[in-house]
Parts: sequence; structure tokens; C-alpha cells
Amino acid sequence: MKIRVVSSKDEINTLGPNEEIVHLAFRPSNTDIFSLVMKCPNVKALHIPSSYKRTISNSARMYLEMQGIDLLEGDVWGHRKDINEYSEVSQSVYDRIDQYRADGLSDDEIEDKMVRETRLSPDFVKFLVKQNN
Repeated sequence: MKIRVVSSKDEINTLGPNEEIVHLAFRPSNTDIFSLVMKCPNVKALHIPSSYKRTISNSARMYLEMQGIDLLEGDVWGHRKDINEYSEVSQSVYDRIDQYRADGLSDDEIEDKMVRETRLSPDFVKFLVKQNN
């Protein structure tokens, strides 16, 4: 799964309509969130650093919820945007989720194990497990 990394408000206009997960590396306003959703009608989740997530207004949270868009907390560690505008979730993460499911683990147990094994945030791991059903 590819995560489009957006580092400024100006980059929202460069997004394509098929983006599914967008990481915002800046503190978005309500207008930025609304613009992003309008520009990317297929977006499933917004991924933002924890310090920024706390500042998202209740109205923006409600808007995202009404649109069926998850607001995920986390960072894209070690990503160099000057090399690639996308950060990618390795196929091995999905393979591991499938293996744990085959072993009979519950979603909560899978999430706990994956958070410990990867550098992904609990919110993001929960989203991946949900998407991988």
C-alpha cells in the first residue's frame, strides 16, 4: 500500500483523485482537510503525526467520520520525500498479518504483535488489519 506524503498546503493541489492514504507532514486546517477530500474522493485515511492529530478540530473529525475516512496517528519514519513522494508499506507486513490470521489470532492480538514487530503506529496497524480482511 502506498502512502502519499504531503509536506505543505500547496501540495494538496498536486494530489491525484486515486490517492487512498495521505500522510500530512504539516498541521492541516479545516480548509486543508476539506480541499484534500474534494481533490481525492477515494481517500480512505489521513495519516498525521500525533502532535498534529491533537489539534484537529471536532468539526473536521466529524466531517472525516461522515465521509468514512479514518484519521490515523503516526509518522513515516526515514522517508525521503526528495527521492519519492510515496512511502510504501512492505508486502511482508501483509504477509505477516495473513500468517497470524492463519494461526487463529484475533485482530487485537495481531495488532499488538504487529505494533511490536514494526515501527508502525497502533492506529495505522489497526487500519491495515481492518483493510486486510
